[in-house]
Amino acid sequence: MNAFRHLIFVLLLNCFSVLLPAQEAAPLPIDPKFALPATDDGQLGVGALRRYEKYVTTWGQKRTLWSKSVAEDQKALVLLGDSITQGWGTRTEKAFPNVKIANRGIGGDTTRGMLIRLDDVLTLNPSGVVMLMGTNDLGEKLEPEAIAGNVRLILDKRKKSNPKMPIVLCMVFPSAESKDRPADKIKKLNELYMGLVKGDPQVTVVDTWTLFADAAGDAKAELFPDLLHLNNAGYQAWAAALRPVFATLGFLENEPDAFQPEPGFVSLFNGRDLTGWGYQATSEEEITAIKRSQAKNPNQALARPIIEKAIKFDGKTLTPEGRYVAKNGRLIVTTPPEGRKIQQLWTIAEFGGEFVLKLEFRATPNADSGVFIRKPQLQCRDFPLAGPYKELKNYKPQDWNELVVETHGDTARCTCNGEVLEEAFKIPASGPIGLEGDRGQMEYRRIRIQVTK
Repeated sequence: MNAFRHLIFVLLLNCFSVLLPAQEAAPLPIDPKFALPATDDGQLGVGALRRYEKYVTTWGQKRTLWSKSVAEDQKALVLLGDSITQGWGTRTEKAFPNVKIANRGIGGDTTRGMLIRLDDVLTLNPSGVVMLMGTNDLGEKLEPEAIAGNVRLILDKRKKSNPKMPIVLCMVFPSAESKDRPADKIKKLNELYMGLVKGDPQVTVVDTWTLFADAAGDAKAELFPDLLHLNNAGYQAWAAALRPVFATLGFLENEPDAFQPEPGFVSLFNGRDLTGWGYQATSEEEITAIKRSQAKNPNQALARPIIEKAIKFDGKTLTPEGRYVAKNGRLIVTTPPEGRKIQQLWTIAEFGGEFVLKLEFRATPNADSGVFIRKPQLQCRDFPLAGPYKELKNYKPQDWNELVVETHGDTARCTCNGEVLEEAFKIPASGPIGLEGDRGQMEYRRIRIQVTK
């Protein structure tokens, strides 16, 4: 009987506890040294610091909390930004498995706020930093030139702290004029960002503006429900855009590729180094065209190196300037620091007769590259964004896609994941296979050929 009374008492107690209001957790006290400065005066950068209550509280609380995990987060890949970065939450664990990530995003933050709290990043001795910033500054009516000035100070301070630490700069995402973030201002800001890092090999730019912009240059509603913040599908697209760059920087995909060619096929790339590949000497005709272009418009002419003498890269894992890299089964055409740079890598061997060429490629958003079939270039790009084959149904953005080229006499049939790119691509009788770099990062793997006649 006593046991029965005890059971009734426990049940009644549980019922009363449900009816009583839950106690709110005590707010995290803010360490004064991590609080938002009381005045803008004397602070680095430009632009008024935001002062609304939720932002001020969150800014101080998050910095206080992060100060307790400095030892734990050493050597992490750090994400620095505002609410869009903060919104990654636990998604990073699935998007980038086994990558140690420290998220230092604060909702509502501006570039000046990030500049003031940059030590939250630097004290971690990060293995790399991913930057997305600037949209809130536009919302506060700060001009693109002033925003870019703050970002320059952030970059300078980072580089002074560690001149070898890789920095991934994401272009400012599109939004909408109704959010005080019109497309023309965002485009201008991104142009200024590109100018800040032009020629800087420490910084890799990812074209997240083209990835997320609709035809009018505003945020795609299906990925930005409020035209400012990403939904889950948006984060998946952002993760896909970052993965190839993370792999190149050594954060992901560090296992060798165990792929073996089908019977009858011979590998053109061994997956370990650039044996069998090289640079061709630039022809006199090409030199003349390059010099003419540079003389006509020296500020906008595409970077294009002149190779005075043919070079072979047997046994080398990268070309002298680092544009082509062999890494874990991938032949990587890295993102050029110049923004755009025409550069070509060729097989030493030449191929006449008829053959089947197979390879897989992966492109960062809006990347532009090409595959040379003996001599003519077949465009090989992030097709939905960069074209020219924008209507492909089977293309997988920022993932691996198969290119197959079958030659027949003086033409080649070219397909991507089984869809026809060119039914009768004109080619000469003989020549090497080549890869071109232009804009963004391209990767190639499993490059193999079967001579059929």
